[in-house]
Amino acid sequence: MSKLENNMSLTGDVSKSLKTSQKLAAGLGIAGLFILVLASFNINFPNKTLWLTISLSSIAIGILWYSYTIYTGKTEGIKNDRIWFKSNTNRGLPAWIIGIALTGFYIVLYFYPQYMGLNAEGDNTGVISFFDPLSKLISGNPASQWFVYGALYTVAILAFGVKFLWKYRHNNYEKLRTFSVMFFQLSFAFLIPEFMSRLNSENFSLPYYDLKSIWPLNYYNFEQYRVDQFISAGTIGMVMLIFGVISIFVITPILTYKYGKRWYCSWVCGCGGLAETAGDPYRHLSDKKQSAWKIERWVVHSVLVFVVLMTTAVIHSYLGEDPSKYWLTKNIFLIGVVLFLGLLFAGIWIFKRQELKKDARYGAIGYLVIVLVMVGMHYGSGTPLFLTNAETIRQAYGFLIGAIFSGVIGVGFYPIFGNRVWCRFGCPFAAVLGMQQRLFSKFRITTNGGQCISCGNCSTYCEMGIDVRAYAQKGENIVRSSCVGCGICSAVCPRGVLKLENDSMDGRINPNEILLGNDVNLMNLLNKK
Repeated sequence: MSKLENNMSLTGDVSKSLKTSQKLAAGLGIAGLFILVLASFNINFPNKTLWLTISLSSIAIGILWYSYTIYTGKTEGIKNDRIWFKSNTNRGLPAWIIGIALTGFYIVLYFYPQYMGLNAEGDNTGVISFFDPLSKLISGNPASQWFVYGALYTVAILAFGVKFLWKYRHNNYEKLRTFSVMFFQLSFAFLIPEFMSRLNSENFSLPYYDLKSIWPLNYYNFEQYRVDQFISAGTIGMVMLIFGVISIFVITPILTYKYGKRWYCSWVCGCGGLAETAGDPYRHLSDKKQSAWKIERWVVHSVLVFVVLMTTAVIHSYLGEDPSKYWLTKNIFLIGVVLFLGLLFAGIWIFKRQELKKDARYGAIGYLVIVLVMVGMHYGSGTPLFLTNAETIRQAYGFLIGAIFSGVIGVGFYPIFGNRVWCRFGCPFAAVLGMQQRLFSKFRITTNGGQCISCGNCSTYCEMGIDVRAYAQKGENIVRSSCVGCGICSAVCPRGVLKLENDSMDGRINPNEILLGNDVNLMNLLNKK
């Protein structure tokens, strides 16, 4: 009896069941994970080096093998491939199981590391001690729960990165940026900090420092213990501290002006790297409604204000008060922060106010007033800065944002809310880069409305919840604070409607020209272009 063909696509895969090779690949990867589970239950492996190698190799090879069976023999280009009909990519039972497992792992990692084998006294056990051979090989030190996490994180980005390369092999931009995030995760985030630990001795100690992590992502970088570590490390430590400051005020604005926030969010960031590689199957789950967009803007900028207040309070708490002893006193620092925020607000309001939405204007005014009032109360009535002590604010931020939002929700909820939940709603650095991109970046995604066939691929695959098709249908440039410039919308467009470009600031934001064409001289407009 012939098989009934239900798929009208000329290139789509109609198979609903796994091939034998896919089952074997999945089994190999699960076997590698099972070894880690056994290690977490304190199963004693006679040769940890051998078994750790077998475990990590099985996971990586399983992912690569499975990916190869999916994309080998397929024509280049992106196809839906029943993505909305698979339970694991459409919030079905497998998706919930994966989400719960990831969430549980992050809860244990952040709050109950003792269940991973971390011991306050004596040697570690469990899965942490299982990674000792690799940790001692790289840094010379026993493993910690963060080393275990970093190793697994790196394996995931590298293995799923290869899968991503196979999937988007038709697009050079996607291949280049994937190689970039794989490189930065392996070198800057994992190997270099561990190699730096090898240089430490009794008289010389470098702090663990991911060189690609910039404030406010590394919100702890300006705490007293970190500053003391930088200073005690001598010239190298001071260079690292100064580099951290320059990254915020010099490097970041310049690169964002030239390339948009994509230079970091899609080419460097480890959170973005995991989202783009391991989280790629869930990118279509991002909410595209306008209500979600409004919530996104308020939440992500509230987190940014939170981290600014927290960092200000922490630095203020350990500065001295006597100007004869210290060049940077509490008063000078606080006045400097207020002046900087005031000048920043004034500059945006004078030169870029027309590019802000109404809620952005109200929010900016409201947040600035709140900060100024709390600083005034501190000076006027002697109340603690921001109404409480700095340590309480730091702990609250570390728990709510650093752990719950970025880890438990940010990764654990991939299969439910999409792969960029943290980047879209919670990342304060994304908010900083987003404001810079919106206000003074040369980056935009240009559209050719005459070629758009409204297939919806671009909106479906936008991980940041942008309704790209709405812009494309109008021929309107896409300049959104949330856009990370991943380029997937352009990669999946069958008509070449969307292009990522860096050009002059003129005509970058052009909704009125397109929507109100009858109100402008179209010939003059064309001549200008």
